[in-house]
Amino acid sequence: MSAADPVAAGDFATVVLDWFERHGRHDLPWQHPATPYRVWISEVMLQQTQVSTVIPYFERFMKRFPDVESLAAASRDEVLVHWAGLGYYARARNLHRCAQVLVSAHDGTFPHGLDDVSALPGIGRSTAGAILSLSRDAPHAILDGNVKRVLARYYAVPGWPGKASVTRRLWALSEAVTPVRRTRDFNQAMMDLGATVCIRRPACQRCPLRSGCRGLAKGDPTLYPGRRPRRQKPLRQTTMLIIQGHGGILLERRPDTGIWAGLWSLPEASGDPEAWAREQLGAEIRLLEDTPTAVRHEFTHFSLDIQPVRAQLMDETVVADNRLLWYNPRSDETPGLPAPVHRLIHQEEPSE
Repeated sequence: MSAADPVAAGDFATVVLDWFERHGRHDLPWQHPATPYRVWISEVMLQQTQVSTVIPYFERFMKRFPDVESLAAASRDEVLVHWAGLGYYARARNLHRCAQVLVSAHDGTFPHGLDDVSALPGIGRSTAGAILSLSRDAPHAILDGNVKRVLARYYAVPGWPGKASVTRRLWALSEAVTPVRRTRDFNQAMMDLGATVCIRRPACQRCPLRSGCRGLAKGDPTLYPGRRPRRQKPLRQTTMLIIQGHGGILLERRPDTGIWAGLWSLPEASGDPEAWAREQLGAEIRLLEDTPTAVRHEFTHFSLDIQPVRAQLMDETVVADNRLLWYNPRSDETPGLPAPVHRLIHQEEPSE
């Protein structure tokens, strides 16, 4: 067997576990204690988000929702408030629904079967495997983004992992190399390896798997995994009203579907802002001259240009609707706000 040939599955696990003992991450907050609940919250937060960003959110979330019962009993608004800034808000709504299902159907405890955990709201095969392996050392493989990258490079698997055939190939490899014993350490090691060594620009000289890595042997491991086919992201535009009144700034609840579902946001006006406010809010407003600069926010599938328009409410008796809220930016209580809306409000907060 040449130096570029991948090692046998058992040897692969041994090499990875040896590396983990010396270089792995052993002091992440959700590891102490590594209960199914804490692992679950961390795994969902870590989807599309780096560890350094997640840690303070995780600690605040745990302080408010220390167990599945407290999460299930909370209002959706409060859950969204503690999620605001992490993005991908469907994750927070699924967490809330899942907690309620766990309490109502499973006595507040995660099932032991992989299929049963995978059937819970917002939990797929890899997240289920992570919950059960990292908390109970159950022998289940995982395939998050870091693991995909390590396996795709090591075995030189071509193609974009979002393609079903590529995903099947990577799952087969993950199942093959995952050991029955010490699965908890192995899965954490694979995630750590992908997050700290086998990164976008890999540190191959520090990788314990370099001698058998086919991607490296082929000359450029960054060719694996294949990139998502490029396509032009559409650009959308909207006008958001920063309406000031004695109660602060007017917010409007977002619909239950679509972007920022269920969060509080600035009202979005179409056409003439004064006419829109009169027709949609029953409010008379006066536009202010100091127009803030437009901002662009990037979503996964499109870009959004937001043109904020500042206005003064002329009739303080209007706006009595449960989908509307007056928010004082100087208040200690902040509703669930999308990150760009939070920035707009606090950047444009009038000075004393």
